[in-house]
Amino acid sequence: MMKKNKLFALALLGSASVYGQAHLQAGSTESRMEGLKKRTALEQSSLIKNIKFRNVGPTVMSGRVVDIDVNPANSIEFYVAYATGGLWYTNNNGQSFTPVSDTLDHLFMGDIAVDWKSNTIYLGTGESNASRSTYAGTGVYKSTDGGKTWQYLGLPDSHHIGKVIISPKDPNTVWVAAIGHLYSPNKERGIFKTTDGGKTWAKTLYIDDKTGGIDLDIDPENPNNVYAAMWYRTRTPWNFEEGGPSSGIYKSTDGGTKWSLISGAGSGFPTGKAGGRIGLSVSVQNPQLIFAVLDNNDNRPSKKDTSGKYSLLEFRKATKEDFAKLDEKKLDEFLKENRFPEDINAKSLKAQVAEGKLKPTVVADYLKNGNTDMLVNEVKGAEVYKSSDGGKSWTKTHNNFIDAFSSYGYYMSEIWVSPKDSNKVVITGVPLSLSTDGGKTFKNIGGNGVHSDHHVVWFDPQNDNHMINGNDGGINITYDLGKNWIKANSASVGQFYSVAVDDARPYNVYGGLQDNGVWYGPSTNVENTAWYATGEYPYKNIGGGDGMMVQVDTRNNATYYAGSQFGMYSRSSKDRTAPSLPIHPMHKVGEVPLRYNWETPILLSRFNQDILYMGSNKFHRSLNKGETMETLSGDLTKGYKEGDVPFGTTTWIAESPLKFGLLYVGTDDGLIHLSRNGGYDWTTISDKLPQDLWVSCITPSAFKDGRVYASLNGYRFDNFSPYLFVSEDFGGTWKAINGNLPPEPINSVKEDPKNENILYVGTDGGLYMSMDKGLSYMPFGGNLPRVPVHDIAIQQRENDIVLGTHGRSIYIANLDAIQKLTPALVAKNAEVFDIKEVTASAGTGRGFGRGSARPSASIAYYVKSGGPATIRIKNTKGEVLNTFTPATEAGLNVFDYDLSIKQSNNVEAGLASTLTPGTYTVEVEAGGTTTSKPLVVKSAAARDRNGGGAPGESEENEIK
Repeated sequence: MMKKNKLFALALLGSASVYGQAHLQAGSTESRMEGLKKRTALEQSSLIKNIKFRNVGPTVMSGRVVDIDVNPANSIEFYVAYATGGLWYTNNNGQSFTPVSDTLDHLFMGDIAVDWKSNTIYLGTGESNASRSTYAGTGVYKSTDGGKTWQYLGLPDSHHIGKVIISPKDPNTVWVAAIGHLYSPNKERGIFKTTDGGKTWAKTLYIDDKTGGIDLDIDPENPNNVYAAMWYRTRTPWNFEEGGPSSGIYKSTDGGTKWSLISGAGSGFPTGKAGGRIGLSVSVQNPQLIFAVLDNNDNRPSKKDTSGKYSLLEFRKATKEDFAKLDEKKLDEFLKENRFPEDINAKSLKAQVAEGKLKPTVVADYLKNGNTDMLVNEVKGAEVYKSSDGGKSWTKTHNNFIDAFSSYGYYMSEIWVSPKDSNKVVITGVPLSLSTDGGKTFKNIGGNGVHSDHHVVWFDPQNDNHMINGNDGGINITYDLGKNWIKANSASVGQFYSVAVDDARPYNVYGGLQDNGVWYGPSTNVENTAWYATGEYPYKNIGGGDGMMVQVDTRNNATYYAGSQFGMYSRSSKDRTAPSLPIHPMHKVGEVPLRYNWETPILLSRFNQDILYMGSNKFHRSLNKGETMETLSGDLTKGYKEGDVPFGTTTWIAESPLKFGLLYVGTDDGLIHLSRNGGYDWTTISDKLPQDLWVSCITPSAFKDGRVYASLNGYRFDNFSPYLFVSEDFGGTWKAINGNLPPEPINSVKEDPKNENILYVGTDGGLYMSMDKGLSYMPFGGNLPRVPVHDIAIQQRENDIVLGTHGRSIYIANLDAIQKLTPALVAKNAEVFDIKEVTASAGTGRGFGRGSARPSASIAYYVKSGGPATIRIKNTKGEVLNTFTPATEAGLNVFDYDLSIKQSNNVEAGLASTLTPGTYTVEVEAGGTTTSKPLVVKSAAARDRNGGGAPGESEENEIK
């Protein structure tokens, strides 16, 4: 097996310089599906599958919801599909949730449909909201027992599913709207139908390889009348085309076998290139009444500004003549409000534009960045149309702009009509918009505690003032049509982009989340509702927007650097001893604007934490905690690429832990650069790697200064191959070390701080560990969901690995046992590892009072083969105080011993029911071998006096 892995790695090495363009093409469905089987086999054989992670939350901010399905006869029972967090079930109105899809191949949800009478769920995988973190599914799954077990139904190349509908007359008849690949054309998209419960599928509506099905609805009285919304959209790493002429609405009158376009020319529905995403809803009261919401990408007519101030939009289209006519007072006011350098004023700008030294668009050019590009809304956006004749003709319901989408219609654009009152219409957008007059007017009904960016609404068919709403911040419930809302966020489904730790005791975990800002909290957190009594949730919010990278000054564990999308960072302090300092390096007026990645990289130097590194398309450094930023490089990317998504940016900055000034930078267009002098000079070292892929992580070694690891990511080409490399000579040459990893894009790679042979790799499918420097890998953590691991941090004092997952919040595991997994150990029949001393809590020996935490000892041991094992706890006389026979599998095993004493073995211990302070022996018998290690129990009082137990502490109370 080892020889095969070496040959595979050498083969990849030999081909590294001649990859061609294959890596920029979508991966094959066959290889991806085989990869899922491969991963399952690796999980079963993993030597570390019994090392458990603990989830430390957070939950309160939740994550993006893509669908809800509610029992119409019992509205406190429903399922929630989280975009990357899986499917969850509640039967108590969201007070608690249970995950029901964790046994599936992945947790990427698209849409669900439930037949509540038979307890059957159809699950379409792969989110249809075309965002930066929209993961591809593998088709349709089915459960006939409420999610306890699942069967796969096919459509593996559909990638993203917008809607699943079950016929109200036959649960075996199901329609699926598949939008198809996000970053590449493909043919398995459109409308699919099954009449045999998913055994076979017929593609009944297909337009082309860039147009797919985004929504469906049916006539509740006659399910032969089916309506489908088709959407043209394409995406590349640098450009997103949100609509096209093939978008439209189709109708079938024979149950979805044949279709007719009902939104063409002359229908009253907009046609042409502006056709964006469409949502549909058929009235239950009157099935001839159909509502549609359109993301109309036509430009809005210009309107006169009445504020008396200049707007950014005016400067974007300014000519030389326009600029000469600008009012200097108003221009100076605009410059001040938008933080132009103090030496820039209206008079000087007008003179330089008149002389041709500056472009007339200089003001807009200076302010150009990803945020302003998104927020300047020039399109019509949300428009609602209705048909009163079953789709024969359409009319717009409103005269004024609704302003529900901004520029994000591709991310929402769905509509719901109350089953009791067809005048009540809700559209999901940035706000949650309600109309009570059939779409003539809309108002925002999102209240306090309701997140923006909405994706799904459910109306109670018995009481349509009762609604359940899913958005980027989880679940909200109202019983008075949006006047008041409650939050139902008990599931740990946070979508972390990044994770970091400090050195406090206990240490804190920090991270940025998708659309939920930046948070930090204690690594010891156990999610529960006890904080309701105090109002003090353990995690604290320290930043808004889409939370990005975090760096913490561990000299005081209070100063941190954090921010939001496109490089909007700041330095702040948790103890609020200093005001927040904005950090966002800017180009000079008249220069080409800097380009910032969605997740702009920052890094604090561990040699001197006054030094902050930051990347745009250039490299920036501060020597004074961000007070001033110097630009030390030219453009480190391949340059600007025309499109509406910021591209040609840095994605990663890394510093050697062995040598100050040895730095690496990676970019979104596939370049890796090396600097040996603190960023003043740079050398490109990626010429022999696959070209143009996103550099997702760079990790310099702590064991050899020339060793560096780099991962590349093909997600934005629908390429799922794992690209992982190591260089032993500062990037002069590279060797592929993806070993036996399954086809899952790689997000993070970390080197173990104590064992240089061990690597940790976070992918879109989970976490892997290599004990041989990347020749082979095994999945890490049997209780870890198959969720994207976006980032990895290691807290070296506690020897913990901390995972920032994009869908299930934060997980932590200890590495003590992992680091002992060596070839020498694997050759043994059995081995028990050193046991960390345990501090007894008050009451040890006599049981525990209510609310006191029960201490436990973690007993880790290795066995070559699975089978029966016996663990004995002995006192200094060799007498057995307790015996356990845990289930044991080949590899590492961990048994959490609660210090209990079996009463029948209570030798000379009086009434003691647990171990008292003293030294004991843990004996493990397994695989025909018996090994033992000491277990030390310290007194709580001694720990309090001496900060962890005093040497020579009295052990008079030991059970002898």
